[in-house]
Amino acid sequence: MKTIQMTLDEDLIKAVDRLSKQLHTSRSAFTRKALRDAISRYNVEQLEQQHRRGYEQNPVSADEFSVWEEEQAWGEE
Repeated sequence: MKTIQMTLDEDLIKAVDRLSKQLHTSRSAFTRKALRDAISRYNVEQLEQQHRRGYEQNPVSADEFSVWEEEQAWGEE
């Protein structure tokens, strides 16, 4: 692990300290988790945008999935 220096607003520090105390964790551990979560959300958003662009460039045709309709299992009917 590496120690870094960051500049944060006082209000943000107070909120982090308050939540860290409630969660019985340290300021550093709370911040590490928050950063990991933010990176994960960003990566998911990027994948969703890539997926969306793919469908915008190659839209699904009306009958593209109809060949699978007979393969679907809907339970006992």
